[in-house]
Amino acid sequence: MNPQINTTNFDERPFIAIWEITQACDLACVHCRASAQPERDPMELSTAEGKGLIDQIAALRVPVFVLTGGDPIKRPDLFELIGHARRVGVRVSLTPSATPLLTKEVVGRSKAAGLARLAVSMDGASAETHDAFRGMSGSFARTLDAVRWANEAGLPVQINTTFSRRNIGEIDAIVALMERLKIALWSVFFLVPTGRGKLADLLNAEEFEQVFAKLYSLSKTASFDIKTTEAQHYRRFLLQQRAAERQAGALEHAAEKITDSIGRAPRGLNDGKGFVFISHKGEVFPSGFLPQSAGNIRQQPLAQIYRESPLFLDLRDPQKLEGKCGACEFKHICGGSRARAYALTGNPFGEEPCCAYIPRGYQRPEKPAARSPILHVLQGA
Repeated sequence: MNPQINTTNFDERPFIAIWEITQACDLACVHCRASAQPERDPMELSTAEGKGLIDQIAALRVPVFVLTGGDPIKRPDLFELIGHARRVGVRVSLTPSATPLLTKEVVGRSKAAGLARLAVSMDGASAETHDAFRGMSGSFARTLDAVRWANEAGLPVQINTTFSRRNIGEIDAIVALMERLKIALWSVFFLVPTGRGKLADLLNAEEFEQVFAKLYSLSKTASFDIKTTEAQHYRRFLLQQRAAERQAGALEHAAEKITDSIGRAPRGLNDGKGFVFISHKGEVFPSGFLPQSAGNIRQQPLAQIYRESPLFLDLRDPQKLEGKCGACEFKHICGGSRARAYALTGNPFGEEPCCAYIPRGYQRPEKPAARSPILHVLQGA
């Protein structure tokens, strides 16, 4: 197990760094935060710049480093970058797209280059649902192939699933599918309406709680770990459930999990708080779902941006949280999705829009009475 899991100081270094090495991708996923395009951007970080970034990741001792896209396979230097990461002591995960570019050879070469985990997306329990989600027929079958190839190569597998109105009806079937696959981690994403993601596809607060209940129940018996992305309030749900079970004397031991070399995040991780995202152009964001840039690694070192930028400093300060998130007793371990708050309100410090919990003693301020609109008239126009 990675010894840095419980010792990462979020003020000094991120626990997870994600580098979007390209936005080029042959899929057209309905929820894509990046609205990926077929061709590579000429302003992408070069191979030399990418290696420099990886060196900075190594110097920061970031426990989890992910190469994502777009489709990382679109970059011809992919294996060179993975190999460089291994040489400088960085454990790296890869999130390729399930297109014809993802072959058994690519999986094998990635493992040989030093890849620590392969992460593929599965957003339905059937080809019909998943392929519609991804905008390409055959993607579901290729995803299953990739899982099998990784298992054969001895490469730990992570499945990413994004829940929205498009697939929530299949949640039980998706859970059953996860149980049949040999994976190390199921990473459950909750839609943030940015990029191609539509507000109409967003689950409401009660539906979040229903998904949390299914994830918690599964976590007791599954052979793999379960984590959530952009559902920070799942941590609050876990603590509530475990407290209730301890009180009832019914707390159960979790099943033994498949382990690999990628660590699990400690509590409190959030957008900009233990998490950093570097775009294909070197822009540094608190999250891939929170499009507020704090700087560019072409002008400043990553460590300086992460540690000193006003945006990251504010996001790591729970006293900046507003609404019921600011009043919540769970704000230090949860804090709500800053990306979703920004997407729905334009305020990254606003309350989590999809949380059903009401903090103890919290009373929502009354809205001020509406005033007559003031008309501004241009004189002499």
